[in-house]
Amino acid sequence: MTEILKCIGCGAPLQSEDPDAAGYVPEHNLHREDVICKRCFRLKNYNEVQDVGLDSEDFLNLLNGLADEKGIVVNVVDVFDFEGSFINAIKRIVGNKKIILVANKLDLLPKQINKRRVKEWLKKTARKYGLETEDVVLISAEKNEGIDDLLTSINTLRNNDNVYIVGTTNVGKSTLINKLIERSVGEKDVVTTSRFPGTTLDMIDIPLDDTSFMFDTPGVIQAHQMTHVVTDDELKTIMPKKEVKQRVYQLNEGQTLFFGGIARIDYVSGGRRSLVCHFSNELNIHRTKTENANELWKNQLGALLSPPHNPDNFDLQNVKAVRLETGKEKRDVMISGLGFITIDEGAKVIVRVPKNVDVVLRNSIM
Repeated sequence: MTEILKCIGCGAPLQSEDPDAAGYVPEHNLHREDVICKRCFRLKNYNEVQDVGLDSEDFLNLLNGLADEKGIVVNVVDVFDFEGSFINAIKRIVGNKKIILVANKLDLLPKQINKRRVKEWLKKTARKYGLETEDVVLISAEKNEGIDDLLTSINTLRNNDNVYIVGTTNVGKSTLINKLIERSVGEKDVVTTSRFPGTTLDMIDIPLDDTSFMFDTPGVIQAHQMTHVVTDDELKTIMPKKEVKQRVYQLNEGQTLFFGGIARIDYVSGGRRSLVCHFSNELNIHRTKTENANELWKNQLGALLSPPHNPDNFDLQNVKAVRLETGKEKRDVMISGLGFITIDEGAKVIVRVPKNVDVVLRNSIM
C-alpha cells in the first residue's frame, strides 16, 4: 500500500500535479524529510496566506462543525461583485453566530460613490438572501483602509470568543488576514497552522489573546463566477486592480456590446440610451450591430474579441441567453465575477454568457 505523504504544517496530502490545489509541493521536494506544502512555506517565510480553492461541497464539509463552535463570523465579500462572492449556504454554516459583513475592494468603486448608501445597500441585499448582519464594514485590504474599523467591530462583538473568517476565492481574504495579523500581532512568525479535527486542509489560527484565536478558513470556489471560466493569464485582464473608470456607451436599439469575447449584451428596446459599464479597465469593450454580432463572435474570438487569448479555450456552443427588463427604476445587470452595466428604467436587453455563469438584475449600487 502506498504511503500517503502529508504536509507537516497543515495535514494536506502532498501532491506535485496542481500548484493551485491543497498540499502542492514541487516534485523534487516531495520525498525530503518534514516537507511542508507551498501554502505553509509562504505562510511561514513570507507571512502570506494563500487561498486554496475548495469547491462548495468540500468547504461545507469542512465548516459543518462550525455551527456548534462558539465565536463570531467575519464574512468577507467583494463589494464590486457582491452577488458573485456571496456564499448562499452561509446561514446554515454559521448557525446563530453574530456576523460581520466585510465588503472588500472599496477602492475599485468610483471615488464619488456614497459609502453610507453602499452600506445600506449591502445590508438590505444580504437580508434579501436571508442573512442578518450585526455590522457592515467597508474596507480596502489592498490600500489598508477600514482595517481599524473592522478590528473595533470584531472586538466589540466577539466577547473574548474565537473569530472565524470565511469568504470565496478572489475576495482578497488573504490580503485582509495578513493586514489583521500585522495589526493584532505585529510579528511575522506568530502564525501557526492549527489542527482542526476531521479536515485535511486545516484552518489557520492567529492568536488574539491567551484563550482565543482568529481562524482563517479556505476560500470557497463559486463555479458560477466568470473567474472560473478563464485562464490564470486572462484572470489578470478581467479582475480590476484599481478604481474602475465608468465607460459610457450611447446605444440604439439593435446594438451590442462585447466584453472581450467572454460576454455580450444585446440592447433590444427602450429608445436611444446610455449603458454605463463597470469592468476592469484592462477589459476591451467593443460595440457592433446585433445583426452582425454572431458572425463577429465566431470570426474574431481571441483576436478583436479577447480574452479568451486562445479561441479554443471558449466554447461558443456552451453559451446561454438571459433576457432582462429594467422595469421602472435604474438597475445594474451584474455578470458574476466580471462586472456590471448600469441601465435606466424601461430597457430590454439580452445578456449572453457561458452557461454556468450567473447574471443578476439588481437595484443599482451607484
